[in-house]
Amino acid sequence: MTAVRRTFASSLFVGALVLAAGAATFPARGDDAKPAAKDGGAGTATAAAAPSAVAVVVPSSGSKVTISTDTGSLACREQAAQPFLIRGNWFPRTNDAEKQKEARKLFEESLRYRTEKYGYFEGYGSPKLNAHPPKFYAKSMTFMGMSVQVNERIIPAMKCVESALKAGPAGNEYHPHAMGGIRFHNTYRGMEISNHIYGIAVDIEPDRNSCCGCVAPWPDHPLCKAKGKTVWERMAMPKSWVDTFERFGFYWLGHDVLQDTMHFEFLGDPDKVTEPANSGAPLPAGAVASP
Repeated sequence: MTAVRRTFASSLFVGALVLAAGAATFPARGDDAKPAAKDGGAGTATAAAAPSAVAVVVPSSGSKVTISTDTGSLACREQAAQPFLIRGNWFPRTNDAEKQKEARKLFEESLRYRTEKYGYFEGYGSPKLNAHPPKFYAKSMTFMGMSVQVNERIIPAMKCVESALKAGPAGNEYHPHAMGGIRFHNTYRGMEISNHIYGIAVDIEPDRNSCCGCVAPWPDHPLCKAKGKTVWERMAMPKSWVDTFERFGFYWLGHDVLQDTMHFEFLGDPDKVTEPANSGAPLPAGAVASP
């Protein structure tokens, strides 16, 4: 769940996307879910554009995490979110034509990548890259006792996060009761597409973890109305959970201008999530661990 009301510089980029796609408009709209909805989502954004060149450092714990599969144990590989998939890098705060052009390339590259890896959503990208819709890959799983439906390709990464949470104190620091995953209609309006569509984003307890950069009713949420609070103080989820997700290729939108604290999206490489336990050899390309 993400979208912002663009500054003039970002509007130049957005306009270029619209022209390239043959679309008539790209309104400053976004996810239309409500904050109390248990299926995830938190409204549209009203904040300024996110800074460019967003980078992520993996907060490693130094300890190995393993998950069990039908064929044995697999070791989880730590990885950072890939910068070209981070939406903050698509909207640079600049009027520089070259930087706008580079941002546009990143957006187009991210669209190709998501289509190829996770499925084709009508109207976005080329069906030649992947004939199947994302819901073709939708699978149900449990995460920390909660039921959620995600793209099957990120289930190993979700299991790695869960295993790491349970192995340390973080698992006892927070006990959420609801989360949302894949959606089958785009909750953005315009040329952006939600990562929930691809099944690679999850929202954890939207009623307790705020999105203060989003449109009404979010600005009226008690956590958002409280002045002088940090993003960490506008959520029930502890930082230890954010750190754990980010160890395994997830990006937390609390870093984004939206301060969307409920939202994690897998922006790592799904082909590099696991490797055989006690071995440095990665799984073959395209192979995924069974949940």
